[in-house]
Amino acid sequence: MRHSILEIFWRFLMLGCYSFGGPTAHIGYFHKEFVERRKWLGERDYADTVALCQMLPGPASSQVGMSIGFERAGLPGAIAAFLGFTLPSALIMILLALGYSEISGIPAAMGMLQGIKLFAVAVVADALIKMGKSLCPDRPRVTIAVLSAGAMLLLPHVFTQIGVIVLAAAFGFIIYKDQSVDDEHARVKGSKRQACAAFVLFLAGLLLLPFITGMANSTSLNLFDSFYRAGALVFGGGHVVLPMLQAEVVHAGGVTPDAFLVGYSAAQAVPGPMFALAPFLGGVYGGTYNISHALAALFGIFAPSFLLLAAAWPFWNRLKSMPKLRAAINGINAAVVGLLLAAFYNPVITLAIKDAQDVALALMAYLLLAVWKLPIAWMVPLFASIGFLLI
Repeated sequence: MRHSILEIFWRFLMLGCYSFGGPTAHIGYFHKEFVERRKWLGERDYADTVALCQMLPGPASSQVGMSIGFERAGLPGAIAAFLGFTLPSALIMILLALGYSEISGIPAAMGMLQGIKLFAVAVVADALIKMGKSLCPDRPRVTIAVLSAGAMLLLPHVFTQIGVIVLAAAFGFIIYKDQSVDDEHARVKGSKRQACAAFVLFLAGLLLLPFITGMANSTSLNLFDSFYRAGALVFGGGHVVLPMLQAEVVHAGGVTPDAFLVGYSAAQAVPGPMFALAPFLGGVYGGTYNISHALAALFGIFAPSFLLLAAAWPFWNRLKSMPKLRAAINGINAAVVGLLLAAFYNPVITLAIKDAQDVALALMAYLLLAVWKLPIAWMVPLFASIGFLLI
């Protein structure tokens, strides 16, 4: 067992060092490594695992990795997979947070950061277009997306986002409840007692943490609560967490809007999960670097998805045959597109675009990213250099 856990950690650590390209690419890397090459699970089991992770809130690709680790060695294997895959990007973002406080007043550095922010415009636009095509294929879902965006732009608050998600789930249930569902069974192991304990812990974190943080004067605990809530309520992961995190941490005495967008842009350039943005935001929270804040944010944002997976694994056979649940998720996914559309305007465009030159550079970034398919690892230093030359 020990050898198996170490092997899981090592394999996912290697993947965490070169898995560029976002969650869709990560799922491809996992398939190649663990289905085709190592045969840790079969095609059908892998497809069922991906389906489960797409239905739950949180970072889908990280959840797929945790599930593969769980299938291999139970909960210790899931933890080993999470730590291995997340460690490289988390370390890079923590170091970036440390350096950000030192460079934020240097003109040359600020020019480079402006270039990175322009690149972020292209990244979010590309994600928005792709997700819109995939998650809003009909008029009802387009309508849900547009209304969700309007609500967030008019009332930019975390409770607005929660309300939008709940209403979208209700509309999805009403509109799509009669759709057929493939009820083939997946082979997922796990203890039902362990699953129930994990779900109780998940609910306790969601419902009790706000009261505990209200009584305890601890910034780290407050950050853990904020990032826990973001990880628990965001469907789609990756770019979709942007509006939730913005609502939670961008405020006076928290994270500045510029720092938020710089961290988001940098998260595009590192391998591994997009949720590695969290330790950067925690590290720069309050304007002073703090490693405990970074770690609180990191574990806070991943904890709910891990607990939900631990709760779902033994019951997945029953879950995947529930058409009403999938109908609700159709509505939630459409709302996710709307939330990203609102975030594309504020903070991405409002912070990055200042004049016609910025518009031209953002369009060039989109051309290189979406049409010419240049690797993100090349484009971040390219636009940082352009920003440096234009100061």
